[in-house]
Amino acid sequence: MILCNWKSFSTDTETYTLETFEEVIGDEFEAMMFKNDERIPTVIWTLNYVVIVKKVSRITNDIYFEKIPRNPVCE
Repeated sequence: MILCNWKSFSTDTETYTLETFEEVIGDEFEAMMFKNDERIPTVIWTLNYVVIVKKVSRITNDIYFEKIPRNPVCE
């Protein structure tokens, strides 16, 4: 399911609100995608990045963000 409005989510150590996410990423939120009944999104789009949300391990609920430029400049 793709949402165009922010939906806050939590890990074992952190709660991500729109403000905290934008501060961590350094860019403005546009949309987010949740798979099935997951509580943590799998992909978040910002103005300049596609952010893939990856789990650190299967045991804990901790995550990290992988930022990929949306419109890379090729020379």
